Amino acid sequence: MRRIAISLLVFLLLAAPVGAQQAADAQAPEAAGTIAGRGNVTARHWMVAAANPLAAEAGAQMLREGGSAVDAMIATQLVLGLVEPQSSGLGGGAFLVYWDRSSGRLTSFDGRETAPLAATPTLFQNASGEPLGFMEAVVGGRSVGTPAIPRLLEDAHRRHGRLAWARLFEPAIALAENGFIVSPRLAGLVAQDAGLKRMPGTRDYFFTPDGAPLAAGSLLKNPAYAATLRLLAREGAGAFYRGELAANIVRTVREAPGNPGVLAMDDLATYRVKEREPICVPYRGLDICGMGPPSSGALTLGQILGMLEPYDINGLGPDSPEAWRLIADASRLAFADRGRYMADADFVPMPTRGLVARDYLKARGKLLRGDDALPEVAPGRPKWDHARLDYADDSALELPSTTQISIVDGEGNVLSMTSTIENAFGSRLMVGGFLLNNELTDFSFKSQEDGVPVANRVEPGKRPRSSMAPTIVMKDGRPVLALGSPGSSQIIGYVAKTLIAHIDWGMDLSQAIASPNVLARFDAVEIEEGTAAVRLAPALEALGFTVKQAPMTSGVQAIGITPEGLTGAADPRREGVAIGQ
Repeated sequence: MRRIAISLLVFLLLAAPVGAQQAADAQAPEAAGTIAGRGNVTARHWMVAAANPLAAEAGAQMLREGGSAVDAMIATQLVLGLVEPQSSGLGGGAFLVYWDRSSGRLTSFDGRETAPLAATPTLFQNASGEPLGFMEAVVGGRSVGTPAIPRLLEDAHRRHGRLAWARLFEPAIALAENGFIVSPRLAGLVAQDAGLKRMPGTRDYFFTPDGAPLAAGSLLKNPAYAATLRLLAREGAGAFYRGELAANIVRTVREAPGNPGVLAMDDLATYRVKEREPICVPYRGLDICGMGPPSSGALTLGQILGMLEPYDINGLGPDSPEAWRLIADASRLAFADRGRYMADADFVPMPTRGLVARDYLKARGKLLRGDDALPEVAPGRPKWDHARLDYADDSALELPSTTQISIVDGEGNVLSMTSTIENAFGSRLMVGGFLLNNELTDFSFKSQEDGVPVANRVEPGKRPRSSMAPTIVMKDGRPVLALGSPGSSQIIGYVAKTLIAHIDWGMDLSQAIASPNVLARFDAVEIEEGTAAVRLAPALEALGFTVKQAPMTSGVQAIGITPEGLTGAADPRREGVAIGQ
């Protein structure tokens, strides 16, 4: 009876007029109602989907010249670091999932930043052993991990590049020297970020001499970035990790006003990208594959989908509160496991296989059989491949400054890469025309709880846990979809929603991406404000959930792959586009 009553309530709410909101919907369809998608882009040979048109065009230029997916990714990433500096760049890191058509092999590359060798478990604690405030830790050198992007780009090019290394730098160099038009998104983020004025480099770059923030539509040049790119194009990534540029990075971190860090030349000199086996979980006859630890993305996404597989999400449909009850509680259960067990598996033992084992997910999925929201969730007890270890729960924050690149090249190679500097504008430290990350704040600020260690605690050389979820969906051993999103720990929910909308509810890629974001990470169900999904709130509250409405600026970039061709779509909530031929 409860389900019937709630279904009737939702029907009445969805059938009711929006009232005063209707006029706003007519003028700003992306701000209210269902997010207005930009439609699908189709192509026969190749495609690139990225978070900015200038960056996507740089990648497309490489593909037109016969370049590989990796060539296009490098050109795209280098431009993103210029035109979308708040999200990614040379001073950050990334996870890359790659399918090589010639070998039929799927693999992943861990380009995550590392904690300096001088870091201690108390890095983000005050003299009394209490955790620092988040922004107190972020702005300055304390939060900077060893940057990884230059090494990742070079390693990927060595393995899978086709065009000359230096050629891939030319579009970004030209834009940096000649200038690019500041987008409304970049201008808005600069205007609302107080931390940028605290550091000389960012203050000088993002503000006029009289202190006004960059205006949308203004021309912005970055000669320092052009010089850095010319150096890397000429000498390779090694020039980033040794020599004058490396010394400048270390000096900037260690001399940051008010909040110095401990990064050293040895940290840069010893950084290495790691190739890892991807995590794959079956769902509806497909294999959902992504980045394993230190990312929690593929594991948590796989847990959510694995718990949902026995349930008729298709039959319930996207307007069903029952469907969202199942999705939300599966997500809460997965996030409970994430907080307890997931970290850099090179440093802490993890029950990686146990977390996505069929019998474990089946047992966890049975917890969803009731009519109401789970009153509380707790981590499960997955099987270990070795002696069980107990960890304390981690509540590390993770903020949404990230970007996504999805590419299919003319040979059929496929990649999905999520790249980040963590918080918007990272540490707010600028060197050589690029921003340095604040990735270390993805570690737990607490190293232990009542004497029990936190898996995601700070340790020298360790990689902080991430939620980035670059994903390639496989069917019968071949890729059928590449996608991912920015959005901090909300990334997992954004990708899950897109996959469920596409696979279970039959939406095309553009519709699936543009559909309202609804997710749960911890206790509350989060609904994208100003969308049709807010009408689900009363029904979800009646089921026992706490419901919150907030902006949820996902940035999904996706490419579908079929024998007939390619279909690409970019999230209308950001500036991204898909370009194909």
